[in-house]
Amino acid sequence: MSWRPQPSIRAVSLGIVWRGHELLLSEERVPDRVAFYRPLGGGIEFGESGLAALRREFREELGAELDDIRYLATLENIYAYEGATGHELVRVYEARLRDPSFYERDGWEFSFDDGSPGRAVWKALDALGDASLYPDGLLELLGSVR
Repeated sequence: MSWRPQPSIRAVSLGIVWRGHELLLSEERVPDRVAFYRPLGGGIEFGESGLAALRREFREELGAELDDIRYLATLENIYAYEGATGHELVRVYEARLRDPSFYERDGWEFSFDDGSPGRAVWKALDALGDASLYPDGLLELLGSVR
């Protein structure tokens, strides 16, 4: 019998940060598709808590520290992307940016862990238009906690 790589479930930690009615989101663009949005955050490394991963990701992506962090929920996200199935367990936290000057900015350019460019923007949920908000179930979760 030959060895075959097994699909795996990725653990992710995402941060919900509000500026009034706007949410801080990573704007993702894929060629020939409408943009989509996702809260900032990323993968939880082995031996790292979801909270520690959230703090690390905000430091790495924006150079930002978080305060008043509150766990909201865990979402399960099963999706198709470029012909492959992805599966994530997503820890969702609500937080506040420590530095008030971050709330005065309209956007940030940053690099993801793989070196690809990223952009963070403040976006009202009712202004997303045809763009999607990921992970699945997040919009419903935000409606229940706001």
